[in-house]
Amino acid sequence: MQESINLWPLLGVAVIAAGFILRFNPMLVVAAAAVVTGLAAAMPVPQILAAIGTGFIKTRALPLIILLPLAVIGLLERHGLREHAQEWIARIQSATVGRLLIVYLLARELTASVGLTSLGGHPQMVRPMLAPMAEGAAENRYGEISDEVRYKIRAYCASADNVGVFFGEDIFVAFGAIALMHTFLLGSGIDIAPLHIAVWGIPTAICAFLIHSARLLRFDRWLEREVRAGAEAAARGVSSQPTTATE
Repeated sequence: MQESINLWPLLGVAVIAAGFILRFNPMLVVAAAAVVTGLAAAMPVPQILAAIGTGFIKTRALPLIILLPLAVIGLLERHGLREHAQEWIARIQSATVGRLLIVYLLARELTASVGLTSLGGHPQMVRPMLAPMAEGAAENRYGEISDEVRYKIRAYCASADNVGVFFGEDIFVAFGAIALMHTFLLGSGIDIAPLHIAVWGIPTAICAFLIHSARLLRFDRWLEREVRAGAEAAARGVSSQPTTATE
């Protein structure tokens, strides 16, 4: 008979979700989640504190790893990275927002599938380069765009990055989620090689690419209708203004 699995330690996930929803301090939320998880797993308090301290010592260089790329990106932005990205994409007459994001989605999935997840990301790629390029493609094709359209373009840029890395990294055999699934299946009496788990992530990644590419092409059509409707509304507003007679 298989032993029952203790699911109470998953309360830590609920603590993290609730803390972020309520917008509490992230460090406090993570620390509280660690304590709740340890208590739910019947760990003694000294062992919980020792585990937290060990984790802190191992990751104390993490702020440098996070802040250094942000400083470099900020310096590049100050010297015109966004402007150069917009000018470069404006030279490609056939570029649209959807086509650009499909290319990025494919590149993001392929690089994540071989473990290169750090090549993209919101702070180092989406905000300084991808979003300005997408906005430049829209302005080059439709002219001035509204803030609502601009924010929607940025949201789709973020979604392309999220979908690409989320489904692409599941193909990489050394990814942590593959090891987690392998361990969980072993605990349930199912012995499957990690390579097989990674291989069966390929159909899911392909489906995710096709589905999100269709959404991006549909967004191109929505963008064209939205800009045309805005232009027609502006034209009607100008034509409906009363003209003053000159003496």
